[in-house]
Amino acid sequence: MRGYPMAKKPGDVLTIEELAAYLKIPKSTLYKLVREGKIPSQKVGRHWRFLKGAIDEWLKRQE
Repeated sequence: MRGYPMAKKPGDVLTIEELAAYLKIPKSTLYKLVREGKIPSQKVGRHWRFLKGAIDEWLKRQE
């Protein structure tokens, strides 16, 4: 994984690259989760963005 800076606060926004590194999954898997609506995301222009706090809550619900 490349060294992308991680979000520091719950309201921080992650890019697809940062989130893939955070979750330790390939970007292709992350894009699939986004397409299927299985992960909280927001499209800004042509780019996907993810609220770190929403991702952390989503992770807790996956247990």
